[in-house]
Amino acid sequence: MTPRYQQLAERLQAGFGDRLVPVRSICGELTYELAADDLLEVGTSLRDDPGFRFETLIDLCGVDYLAYGRVEWDTSEASGTGFSRAAIRESAVPAAEETFDPRRFAVVYHLLSVSGNYRLRLRVFAGAANPPVVPSVIDIWRSADWFEREAFDLFGILFAGHPDLRRILTDYGFIGHPFRKDFPVSGNVEVRYDPEKGRVVYQPVSIEPRVLVPRVIRDDSRHHLRPGDGSDNG
Repeated sequence: MTPRYQQLAERLQAGFGDRLVPVRSICGELTYELAADDLLEVGTSLRDDPGFRFETLIDLCGVDYLAYGRVEWDTSEASGTGFSRAAIRESAVPAAEETFDPRRFAVVYHLLSVSGNYRLRLRVFAGAANPPVVPSVIDIWRSADWFEREAFDLFGILFAGHPDLRRILTDYGFIGHPFRKDFPVSGNVEVRYDPEKGRVVYQPVSIEPRVLVPRVIRDDSRHHLRPGDGSDNG
């Protein structure tokens, strides 16, 4: 971390205390996690405080941490099912009584201070609520408008206080949220032209999900080089 960013980190710590929790970065950037209840107050201060002046929200995106860190390429045992994540069809819309892992869905904010030439990243987890909800920051940064609609469309994250929260990339008949990790690869509905009705209609998807990628790379001696052998031709 450069001295300038170290000084910024010290000012952030002095200004917000334990409301901003540092997140480890391997590239020297400043990333903090904060509670959804603190987002609007902290965001307003970051924009208006002369010591920060983060006037611009340059990006906002959703994140689904389902299966984050799970090993998917096990090379020690053979598998008869292959690489099946997202090929096994599950309900795209969970039951109303179902809750989520509190740290599954998050929203990440990328801020820019034009006057100070600083960048800052914030991360807010949506909690266990179904559907996941975080406050809208549209009244702090107007550029959040389309970004929040995109995160709603792709991840199903609701933004409380957004004046026009509707889909922006998928169409009105689309079912589910395609960037969720448990969304089936083949989707839930397909579109076809119905000559009898004279229009395009939606119907349940008819493609059967298939596992095409092997889950296990087998330990096969045929692919090992002999000592001193510079080729793999045997």
